[in-house]
Amino acid sequence: MPSIDLTGKVAVVTGSGRGLGLAYAHALAAHGASVVVNDVDEAVAEAAVKSIAEAGGTAVAEVVPVGTSEAADRLVNRAVEEFGRLDILVTNAGILRDKVLWKMSDDDFDAVITTHLKGTFTCARAAAIRMREQGEGGTLILVGSPAGQRGNFGQTNYSAAKAGIAAFARTWSMELGRANITVNAIVPVAATAMTETIPAFAPYIEAMKNGEPLPDFLRKGEGFGTPEDCAALVPFLASEAARGITGQAIGIGGDKVALWSHPQEIKAAYADGGWTPDSLADAFPTSVGAELQSVGVPAPKFPEA
Repeated sequence: MPSIDLTGKVAVVTGSGRGLGLAYAHALAAHGASVVVNDVDEAVAEAAVKSIAEAGGTAVAEVVPVGTSEAADRLVNRAVEEFGRLDILVTNAGILRDKVLWKMSDDDFDAVITTHLKGTFTCARAAAIRMREQGEGGTLILVGSPAGQRGNFGQTNYSAAKAGIAAFARTWSMELGRANITVNAIVPVAATAMTETIPAFAPYIEAMKNGEPLPDFLRKGEGFGTPEDCAALVPFLASEAARGITGQAIGIGGDKVALWSHPQEIKAAYADGGWTPDSLADAFPTSVGAELQSVGVPAPKFPEA
């Protein structure tokens, strides 16, 4: 038995039929947790359950798109009906509708916000209610993204949702602390169907599929690896070893794990009696505006050919 032991714990992992979500579900089951797998595709969800069972774990499927209160209640109720309780929630479900601001439709925006942001809210609320009723604490693991930490071109909806999810973690860690429920955001970076579409990464991902290891400049320099590399963080945060960790945003990928900072003031200036537009124009460039912050997910650094 691994030293991180989740025997007797019950987890719901949204969007866990494939990719990162499936890796999270497998990791939790491998450490003893019973898992409710969630996906919108029944065949995909059942295949995920079968793969967990074949690896010696315990899982059931609940096929429903997250976003509504009804979907959240179904997921929590399924955990309780099948396994008697709920201890861990991982809010991984998500979709993409990438477009630049002036081309993004209301539907593009609403679909992503509903799945990522409202889906995280409704599932976390249902889970928190159940965990507080049980009175034995619990774990909420909210899946963020570098786009939510830094912004990303063409991802108005996704970046906003993921930034909101990081804010959820900070807020809920305060609200749920007395109930011994920890809440953290994780910021994974991995080879997935989405990153396969990035030309610079594509040949390395293809080579990885053929059994070749990812080079160190990706695994260490970029913190980029497999979904399974990212999955290690989930059972750790769900374990007793991490009971003192809450309200954090923790990045993981490849060989790298990192703690993201919270937004905070970095420099201040003062004017007796307050500021005017003219005094701001005079003082800003040499005071608080002397070193403006960068934006965007940094481009990967590849070795020169």
